[in-house]
Amino acid sequence: MKEIRDGSQANRMSKSASSDSNPLVLDVDDFKGNFSFDDLFGNLVTELLPSYLEKEADSSESHGNIVGIDALSNGNLRSNAGKSAQGLSSPLFPEVDALLSLFKNSSTQLVDLKRQVDGKLNNLKKEVAVQDLKHRKTLAELEKGVDGLFGSFARLDSRISSVGHTAAKIGDHLQSADTQRESASQTIELIKYLMEFNRSPGDLTALSPLFTDDNRVAEAASIAQKLRSFADEDVGRQKTTVSSAVGNATSSKGLEVAISNLQEYCNELENRLLARFDAATQKRDLTRMGEYAKILSQFNRGTSAMQHYVGLRPMFDIEVMNADAKLVLGDEGAQPSPSNVAKGLSSMFKEITDTVRKEATTIAAVFPSPKDVMSILVQRVLEDRVPKLLEKLLQKPSLVNPPSMEEGGLVLYLRLLAVAYEKTQEFSKDLRSVGCGDLDVEGLTESLFLPHKDIYVECEQASLKQLYKAKMDELRSESQLSSESSGTIGRSKGASMALSNPEISVAVVTEFVRWNEEATSRCSLFSLQPATLAASVKVVFTCLLDQVSQYITGGLERARDGLTEAAALREKHLLGTSVSRRVAAAAASAAENAAAAGESSFRSFMLSVQRCGSSVAILQQYFVNSLSRLLLPVDGAHAASSEEMATAMSRAENVACKGLQQCIETVMAEVERLLSTEQKATDYRSPDDGIIPDHRPTSACACVVAYLSRVLESAFTGLEGLNKQAFLTELGNRLHKALLNHWQKLTFNPSGGLRLKRDITEYGEFVRSFNAPQIDEKFEQLGIIANVFIVAPESLGPLFEGTPSIKKDAQRFIQLRDDYKSAKLASRLSSLWN
Repeated sequence: MKEIRDGSQANRMSKSASSDSNPLVLDVDDFKGNFSFDDLFGNLVTELLPSYLEKEADSSESHGNIVGIDALSNGNLRSNAGKSAQGLSSPLFPEVDALLSLFKNSSTQLVDLKRQVDGKLNNLKKEVAVQDLKHRKTLAELEKGVDGLFGSFARLDSRISSVGHTAAKIGDHLQSADTQRESASQTIELIKYLMEFNRSPGDLTALSPLFTDDNRVAEAASIAQKLRSFADEDVGRQKTTVSSAVGNATSSKGLEVAISNLQEYCNELENRLLARFDAATQKRDLTRMGEYAKILSQFNRGTSAMQHYVGLRPMFDIEVMNADAKLVLGDEGAQPSPSNVAKGLSSMFKEITDTVRKEATTIAAVFPSPKDVMSILVQRVLEDRVPKLLEKLLQKPSLVNPPSMEEGGLVLYLRLLAVAYEKTQEFSKDLRSVGCGDLDVEGLTESLFLPHKDIYVECEQASLKQLYKAKMDELRSESQLSSESSGTIGRSKGASMALSNPEISVAVVTEFVRWNEEATSRCSLFSLQPATLAASVKVVFTCLLDQVSQYITGGLERARDGLTEAAALREKHLLGTSVSRRVAAAAASAAENAAAAGESSFRSFMLSVQRCGSSVAILQQYFVNSLSRLLLPVDGAHAASSEEMATAMSRAENVACKGLQQCIETVMAEVERLLSTEQKATDYRSPDDGIIPDHRPTSACACVVAYLSRVLESAFTGLEGLNKQAFLTELGNRLHKALLNHWQKLTFNPSGGLRLKRDITEYGEFVRSFNAPQIDEKFEQLGIIANVFIVAPESLGPLFEGTPSIKKDAQRFIQLRDDYKSAKLASRLSSLWN
């Protein structure tokens, strides 16, 4: 269509352009569809400008050649390039007049077309407005009709609802009337049956065939239960209704006879059904069992049948229970072990669980209410079979006279209790998974152990004390055997103390902690609430603190006794000045023995301190790693236990401090002995005979340093931290003081001063191992003071200028110069000291 229209349009325009006498005719249809102004223009000028189409073709082929467009705009054609060379007299664009006339005619026609289109649009708008008005009126009329229709439907629905409600009421009345008629009919029938039971007490011979036919026992059971209910309700009404005494008595008496006979009949019928149920059970006839169980469910909701069935299960036979005891406890008279008991309980509970699971299958197939039967079965297991075993396994001990350790002690009872409790809890979960109705299995299981849990904490305390006492007895026995084998028993007070206080062993403390850890695990098992658990753990931990404190304090006291005994030996062999040579030799030998005893006791005490520190570290680590998390949930529990631990350890710390002081006394006593015996008066008064001076330390110095190096080796390994620093500082001060006092007894010449300076250097190098700066400073000052023996008298004055702190000690040392009097140093230096 478009191609035809375009063709016709082109023909019209070509015809109009060929002659000015035939004007161009434009139609509205020319502007319909996909209108293109370029096409319209091209059709208009085709006849007048034939080169236009050629230029358009060239432009499209060359993608819009700019040169061609410029040529067209100037009115010149590329093909007519030769014409540009013609004279200026010819016009540049001769078609302009024809084109102008064509464009004016086209413009006029376009204006006319616009007017025609505008007129048509106005007419269409008027027609649309008229049609829209008609449409609105039609919609309004339709809405009114729809509203009326909705109202009609609402009235119809209300009417239908009213009719339906009336019909429902009629139906209810009819149903009620039918129910009343049926109830009246049943009541009449029940009254007839009731009259049969109301004849005379115990007379059940003249009953209807319904009550004697074995094939109708289900119906007879149902009727009998209804008769009993009816009679019971009537008796209840008669007791609460105010009536004549005679009428009341007569009515009650008649019903009592019926009730009595009915009860007798029901009992007889129930026993008969139970007997048949037992026979079917023996034959494993589940169908018959289910039928009788359904009938028996009408008697007390079937409780008697359920209990009868559960009570006859072989799993509750006395032989089975005896087998349980043998499996768990082993041979009669043998002491049970927790591991064997755990294995036995696991086997026993698994066998019971399997049996209950098999019974659950039978019960589900037989009884109308299997959950109730399972509840009774599981309850019987937890109230009969398990308690009888626990009664034999867990015999509550006496805390006043507990079983001896040879019999296992209280700890055996606690271990068996923990094993039984844990296994029974697992057993209750297995029973819950099998099915036990609405029975509170967890609560029933807890009730089995309540008598034992009531005294549990007290048993733990008593058990820990019993274990500690047994361990101490064992250690004392070993110590006594060791003393007897070495032949030292009874020689001294220390020997008796050794028997009462065994020496400290880290392994023993570790065993204490292991006992406590085991007790704590039982506390976690038995205590379900955080507060209860924290309280139990605190009590148990207090026992551990008492044990460790008592044990390490006793061990330190034993080591102190060795120091005390060595000190007594030293005091015993002290001699005066006027003794014979033989007595002096014997005393010297005894003093050496006492020194050896002191050195041995020193090492023993340091070893005890080291083990004490290791024991306390084990205790603290156990508290942090195992107990803190149990105590933190309760406010104040952790802080209270920490304070209690510090208090318990302070007792051992006090004993250790006293022992360390004794160690210092022991060391210094030997140092003083060595100085007094090894130091010669001539060591520091070497003759000035021109011989090369001896630069070696004196024999006394070498002995003292060797002794200190040997004996303090155990102190360096046994002490740590602040304890080590304090001990070595105090020992360094005492050594400094002892050396000063010792040198105050001697006199020195310049050569002796050099040798003294060498001794001081030796002592100073040794005490540097103490890592105590104040001690190092004191020995450095001693080296400076020793210069008073070396310099000439006239050089003493300027020697201490700038060091006023050591003038006092220097003054005492100057008095020890061998030329102090001869050189009149007192008067010469008087101005120096004033």
